[in-house]
Amino acid sequence: MDFEFNDDQEQLRDAVRRWVDKGYTFERRQGIAESGGFDRKAYGELAELGLTGLYIAEEDGGMGMGPVEGMVVMEELGRGMVLEPLAQTLIAGGVLGAYAPRELKATWLAKIASGEALVVLAQQERKARYRLDVCETQAAQAGSGWTINGAKSVVPAGDQADAFLVPAKANGNIALFLVERTASGVHTRGYGTQEGGRAAEVTFKSAPASLVTNDGLTALEHAVDIGIAATCAEAVGVLDKTMAVTVEYMNTRKQFGVTLSTFQALRHRVADMKMQLELARSMSYYASLKLNAPPQDRRRAMARAKYQLGASMRFIGQNSVQLHGGIGVTDEYIGSHYFKKLTQLELCFGDTLHHLGEVSERMQDTAGVFA
Repeated sequence: MDFEFNDDQEQLRDAVRRWVDKGYTFERRQGIAESGGFDRKAYGELAELGLTGLYIAEEDGGMGMGPVEGMVVMEELGRGMVLEPLAQTLIAGGVLGAYAPRELKATWLAKIASGEALVVLAQQERKARYRLDVCETQAAQAGSGWTINGAKSVVPAGDQADAFLVPAKANGNIALFLVERTASGVHTRGYGTQEGGRAAEVTFKSAPASLVTNDGLTALEHAVDIGIAATCAEAVGVLDKTMAVTVEYMNTRKQFGVTLSTFQALRHRVADMKMQLELARSMSYYASLKLNAPPQDRRRAMARAKYQLGASMRFIGQNSVQLHGGIGVTDEYIGSHYFKKLTQLELCFGDTLHHLGEVSERMQDTAGVFA
């Protein structure tokens, strides 16, 4: 299998990396985190690079690219721990493009692609525990339209977004709706998240909604799988930088008159971290390459990838802190922020234990070394 990137993909990587290195410095990121965790100007800069239209077809105003390009972009954004939720934009573009009726596409896709509108997935509920088929939010027909009643938790940039993709029960089944944040009956309570980003609790009280699709569970699973692939790629970028700052620290910090990198036991630990990084990278590739597979294969692949990424994030993050010592958890040092970002990413779209259960449930009768 060829894992080489083509020229267009490498140019895309270089463009995003230059923006992260020069336009999204650690100091700028800290300023955004302190002022709330989301900066519309920074999001607009992502749009100027064309990234907000990555998964939107050219006829709808986007770039018409695919999962590999999305992976390349998210890796680079992970290197800079970019707070603006581009993964949510990829979800919105992919889901609306695949499932929405023509009039809804015409209203929203061009605005999403240009960066004018931020649409995020609002699927988490307090009782769901990552299960997508658990949904207490209700939808009811109101004339020719719909209204939504319910609540969603930890919605990315929920008090800053322009609209939400909301799964809700309609006639006993889960359907997917689009609800504008400024619509009547929509209330948001925003807050900062642990790694510096922004989220919100969102409630809907007879809020007017547009139907995206009646087959909401299928669309929701697809949306979450896009999110998992993006999260895996973003995590690889964070892991790359975590390894880099750890190795740099070991090459400069001295103990007993010699650098830490001269101690064999510590070198072995770094080697184990490197192995976990490459395992994570290969599974991120696997997730992106399976994103357009049939649903059953895609769901199985995403669970496998997210499980391995979760294990790698925990191992590398915790070992990086241990190799640094006390400075590894101080707010002034960038390494602590990589650790917090990894901790947050491990919980996104299902934690490691959840996806271990998903892998187990999706094992076939022939699974195992003797298959």
